[in-house]
Amino acid sequence: MIGPNTTHVTLLERVAKADDDAAWTEFCERYGPLIRSFARRRHVDAAEIDDIMQDVLMILTKSMPKFEYDPAKGKFRSYLKTLVVRAVYRKTFQKKSPVLLEDIEAAAAAKEDDPETEAIWEEEWRQHHVRQAMRIIAIEYNEQDQQAFEQYAVQGIGAQEVADDLGLNVDQVYKAKSRILKRMSELIRQQVDEEG
Repeated sequence: MIGPNTTHVTLLERVAKADDDAAWTEFCERYGPLIRSFARRRHVDAAEIDDIMQDVLMILTKSMPKFEYDPAKGKFRSYLKTLVVRAVYRKTFQKKSPVLLEDIEAAAAAKEDDPETEAIWEEEWRQHHVRQAMRIIAIEYNEQDQQAFEQYAVQGIGAQEVADDLGLNVDQVYKAKSRILKRMSELIRQQVDEEG
């Protein structure tokens, strides 16, 4: 389970220690949905998405013991994007035709700067931050506030209908939405500052 107070930097430091299985589990919980969702959006067969996840984890397993987080050298998000995009396209190119490994690697590397790939990665990265924020929201707010937020802010159900459904008054629905949106903004801003 992802700890609500585990920072990106401390998680990477723990993952860099090869013997911290809990850190790898947390890493997979945090970044697995991002990797899988990106692969689905790039039309990878469901049966192959776990292969891509494993490919990315294998590369990370080999590189993390030497990894030292230094934001001045580049953002982890860019590094992860490179690994994920290349894993997705390696799988895609290998499936299409038996070509040389160097050709597959070159074609996969070329896809990193593809505008469509970039747009999908950015959208998935934003959703990644929303998912992380919502995990904390689920801990910090009561069920009724969360349901009011979900129905009113996300599903677009009218405030009065939500209030009637949940046994609240309309003002409570507005306040739940306002508090949760404010907290989500704070959480996402913290994540972006930390992860890039």
